[in-house]
This record gives sequence, structure tokens and C-alpha cells, in this order.
Amino acid sequence: MGRQTGVPGAVLAAVLLAAGAAGCSGTAAPGGGDAKPSVTRTAQAPDAGPGSKPDAKPGGGDVLPGMVTAAEARTRLAALKVAPVGTMAGYSRDKFTHWAQQGDKCDTREVVLERDGSGVKRDAECRAVSGSWKSLYDGVAVTDAAKMDIDHMVPLAEGWRSGAAGWDAAKRKAFANDLTNPQLLAVTAASNRSKGDQSPDLWQPPDKSSWCQYGRAWTTVKSTYGLTVTEPEKKMLTTMIDSCAS
Repeated sequence: MGRQTGVPGAVLAAVLLAAGAAGCSGTAAPGGGDAKPSVTRTAQAPDAGPGSKPDAKPGGGDVLPGMVTAAEARTRLAALKVAPVGTMAGYSRDKFTHWAQQGDKCDTREVVLERDGSGVKRDAECRAVSGSWKSLYDGVAVTDAAKMDIDHMVPLAEGWRSGAAGWDAAKRKAFANDLTNPQLLAVTAASNRSKGDQSPDLWQPPDKSSWCQYGRAWTTVKSTYGLTVTEPEKKMLTTMIDSCAS
């Protein structure tokens, strides 16, 4: 998205007045030595996909942003086009630019780590140096950011097989860095690598209490981006969504 120019004078004056009143505040970075104070960072989305909002937050009871209800997920699932698994011909992760810079030295990974964690503190390079996370897939609690991966709910390769092969570079970048829809999630490296690029009929989170969120999230992403599903995938998604409390 390009920056808009020609801001009305009254709006500009209000912004400048608010900025002057607020001033700057920072929190000292953990650790000693030459660490610089950290500052409040505002994520700025890259050219993103449908409905992208960089400040999206998870709703009550969910750990992912942009989630729909179980009823809405069923409606969206029913509307998805069913098709056989597509080819991997021509696929490369490099065709999905990630992690995109989000401003103030922060990339998408660091933004998701802060969003999904508790008490997260960053160094001057925006790297998470402390905090705690609970992995949705396996329920494991983690206090070391290095042990967390940022999972693509619908993996890049799965996206390629179900329609992304025909996208342009901008849409693939949006898909790989989507901070608005439930496409990105901080989970344990072990669970993320166990999942790989498999669809729900081939891999399910070991913690079944996460199935409701997983099924709704996967369906939401595929619906938002117009991706296809296979019959076995659709059947498993139905099972997952049906696990939601009524």
C-alpha cells in the first residue's frame, strides 16, 4: 500500500498536537552491556490480502485474529470449491516473500511472537529476548522464543497446491505475512515441523481442544483467499468445526 498525501490541514494539526502531548516513552531492554532502550513498536503491514489490518487482535476465547464463528465457518466450508490436490510443479518457498518488514526493525515473525506471547520484551533489533508462550497445537508452555516457530495455518506449499500457483508475487507475499486473518500463529517448533505442509486430513493438532479453533482458522483462510479443498480435507474440517461448543 502506498502512503497517502494531501492530508487535510485540520487532521494534520490534530495529529501533530497529539504527538507533542504524548511524547516518547520506552522500556529498558533486558540484559546489560550496550543494550539500547526498547520502544513501543507499531506493526505496519506489507501489501496485504483481503481485509488486511495490521493491528488485528484475537477475539475473546481465541488465540488467532480474524476468527469466524463455527456457524460462519460451516457456511464458508460449504461454499469452498472441492478439487483434487494440485501439482507442486514450480513451487518454491522463495515465491512467498517472508518474513516481511513491518517497520522499526520488526519483521512479521517478531510481530506474531509479541502478539501471541505474554510479557514479551524485545531488544533494540526487535528480537524477543524474554516472554512466555503457550502453543495451541500441543498445549506446551515455552519461555524461550528460539523454541517457537511461526506457523502458516495453511502452509505455503498447501496454498500452492490449492490455488496460489496462479497468484502474483504481491498476493503470495500478503498470504505469507497476513496479520489480520488467522494465518499466522506462534507454536512450538516440534509441533510445527510435525505438521509440515500437510492438510487437516493428514495432520491434526495433538491437543484436541484446539481442533475447534484450527478448523475455523483453516476454513477462514482458505475462504478468504479463494483456495480449494479436497474431499478428505473438507470431511476432517467438518469434524473439527463440529467439536466447537454450541
